Amino acid sequence: MQTTTILYLILALLLSFSVAFFQYYYKTKNNSKVSILLFVLKSLSLFLLLLLFINPTIHKTELQNTKPVLAVLVDNSKSIPFFNEEQQLRDFISKIKIDKELSEKFDLKEFRFGKKLTSLDSLSFADNETNISEAINSIHKLYKNTIAPVLLLTDGNQTIGADYEFINAKQVVYPIAFGDTTQYKDLKISQLNVNKYSYIKNKFPVEVLLNYEGKEKVRTQFSILKNGKTVFTKSVQFSSTERSKTINTNFTSSTEGLQFYKAILKEVDGEKNIKNNTKSFSVEVIDEQTKVLILASVLHPDLGAIKKSIESKQRKVDVFLVDNFKKQLTDYQLVILCQPTNNFNKVFEVIKTQNSHYFLISGTNTDWNFINTKALGFAKKAIRNSENYGAIFNRSFLTFLQKDIGFHQFPPLQDQFGEVVVSKESQTLLYQQINGLETTQPLLATFEQDDQKSGVLFGAGIWKWRAASYLNTNSFQEFDEFIGNLVQYLASNKKRNRLEVHAENLYPANSTIKIAAFYTDKNYKFDARASLEITITNTKTKKVSKLPFSLLNNSYQSEIENLDSGDYTYKVAVIGQDIHAFGKFKITEYQIEEQFTNANTAKLLKLANRSGGKLYFKDEFEKVKKVLLENKLFYTSQKSTIKEQELIDWKWILFAVISLLSIEWFVRKYYGKI
Repeated sequence: MQTTTILYLILALLLSFSVAFFQYYYKTKNNSKVSILLFVLKSLSLFLLLLLFINPTIHKTELQNTKPVLAVLVDNSKSIPFFNEEQQLRDFISKIKIDKELSEKFDLKEFRFGKKLTSLDSLSFADNETNISEAINSIHKLYKNTIAPVLLLTDGNQTIGADYEFINAKQVVYPIAFGDTTQYKDLKISQLNVNKYSYIKNKFPVEVLLNYEGKEKVRTQFSILKNGKTVFTKSVQFSSTERSKTINTNFTSSTEGLQFYKAILKEVDGEKNIKNNTKSFSVEVIDEQTKVLILASVLHPDLGAIKKSIESKQRKVDVFLVDNFKKQLTDYQLVILCQPTNNFNKVFEVIKTQNSHYFLISGTNTDWNFINTKALGFAKKAIRNSENYGAIFNRSFLTFLQKDIGFHQFPPLQDQFGEVVVSKESQTLLYQQINGLETTQPLLATFEQDDQKSGVLFGAGIWKWRAASYLNTNSFQEFDEFIGNLVQYLASNKKRNRLEVHAENLYPANSTIKIAAFYTDKNYKFDARASLEITITNTKTKKVSKLPFSLLNNSYQSEIENLDSGDYTYKVAVIGQDIHAFGKFKITEYQIEEQFTNANTAKLLKLANRSGGKLYFKDEFEKVKKVLLENKLFYTSQKSTIKEQELIDWKWILFAVISLLSIEWFVRKYYGKI
C-alpha cells in the first residue's frame, strides 16, 4: 500500500473521530453510556464511508497448483485395423481414463493423429497416412512451457513426414507398441524413383529399392509391366546378410501422353503381407525438348541449385555470366535472369522483340532503377537497404499444379527493401512474410500476356530452400519438382485455355481424389459466377459419377471419395457454356498403410531412449502406470499470483455503513436525542 494512501486513511480516521466527538461530547453536559455507543457508531460509519471514497487497492496473494499434463496420442490410421488392434487400443485408452490415481496426478489430454494431430472425440481408424513426427512436434509446441509426458499409442509405422526416431523430444515420450511384434518373412518395394516427365524418343531411368526381412535365403522375380505386358524382368536373391537390392533400368519414351507402369516383386513361400510387393508409377511423355538459359550478373550459389533442379527433369541447361554470353537467345525456350543490371539491356531488347519466355530472380545486386524502365508489368520502389523475405504459400494458385512443400519453413530470401507494384494480370504462388508478418505483396508471381509467359521471384538465396527441403525430407525431390513445375509452365508454348484442370495422375487406394479447376472470362480474369461439373467414368465398369465443383477462394474444387481401384477418365464442363476439359487418372490397389508386416518397435525404442522414456507394449498398462506415478520429474507445480482488488468492489462495506447509520438513528430516536 502506498504512503499517500496510508496518510489518507489516518486523516479519515481522525476526521471520523472528530466529527463524532463534536456531535456527542463537545459542550455536552450529560455523557451517558448511550453517548459512547453513538460515538462508536458515528465514527465507524464515517470512517467506512470515507474509506470507500479513498478506495485503496488491496493486494492478495493466491497459490495455484498446476498438475502435469499427460498427453495421450492415439494412432488413427488404417494400419491399426490391418493388425486387428482396434479393440485392444480402445481398451488401453479406457484404462487410462478410468484410473483415479492417474487422474489425480495428471491433467489428461487425449489426441488422435494420422496426417495431422487433432483432439480425440472418436476413433475411426480411417486415416490413409501416418505422421508420427508431426504429432509429437505439435505436442511440443502446444505444451512448450509445461511438464507434459507423452503416451504414444501406435504401431510405429510412419508413411509421411520426417523420421521420428531422430526427433529431439522436449518431453518424455513413452511409446506403447500395438501390432504384431513377430518378425515374418517379407519382401517389399520400399522406394521407386522415376522422373515425372520424359521427352519422346528419350530414355528415362527407373530406380527401384527392394528390401527383405527374414533369415532364409530366397530367390524371386522382379518385373515391370506396361499395359499388362512385361517390359522388364530380373531375378533377385536375398538372404539374412543381403537384405536390399537396387534395380536400375531405362525405358524409351515411344508414345506421347500419360504412360502407366506397374512394378511387381513376386511373392515367396511363407510371406504374410504381399500388398507391399506392388507399386504403380506413371510418366508423362512430352513431345518437346526444353533448353533453358541462365544468365547472371554475378556468381551466386543459386545458379548451381537451379541448374541441378532443372537438369533433374532431363532438361538441358546452360549457365553464363551476361557479359560472356555470345549465343542466340532464340535457341532457348526459357531464359532465367539472375539479379539483372543495366548490362542486361540487350537481353531485354531481344526478349521484348521475340516475345521470349523469361523468369527474373532479383536480389541485393539487382538494379531496380533499370528494371523499372522496361515496363515488364511489375516494378519495385527499392532502396539500397536489404530485407529478408519469408514465403507464404497461396492455396488458391492454379496456374499450374503445385503443392505446399513447407515454404513457410524455408530460410528467408534476400532482396532490396521496397514496395512491389504489379501493373498487369498476374497469379501469385508465394506471398512475402516480413519479420513474421504476412503481407499481400508477391514473393513469386507468374504472368501470361500475348503468348508470352514470365515469372518473377523477389529474392535471392533459393539454394537455401533446396538444402532445407533435403533436411526436412532426406531428398531433393520435392524442391526439384517445384522448380520443374515452374520451368515446365514458363517454357511451354501451349496457349492458355479459359478452363484449366489440375489433377494427379496416380492416387493410392481409398484416398480422397482432389481435382481443382480454374475458369476465366474472355479477358482471362477469374470468373466466380460459373457452375462447373465433373463427370468421372470407370473405363472398365463404365460406371459414371457426376459431381459439382465448389467455389473456394479463387478456384473451383471437387473432392471424390469411395472410388474403386482402376482407370478413370474425366470431363469437366462449364454449365451453359461449350467449354470442356478432359483428362484421366488411375487409382492403384496399393494402400500405403498396409505395407507393413509388424510393429516398428526398433524405431519406437530409439524414440523412447532419445526422449528419456521407455518402450512398453499393449499388455503392460500397470507398468506404464507405475512409472508415470513414481517418476519425480512429473510433479505438480505451485505458482503464486498477486491479485489486485479495489475496496469499492466490496459491497458489504456499503451495507455496513447503511446499517451503522440506521442503528445510530434508531438509538437516537429511542432515547429522544433527535
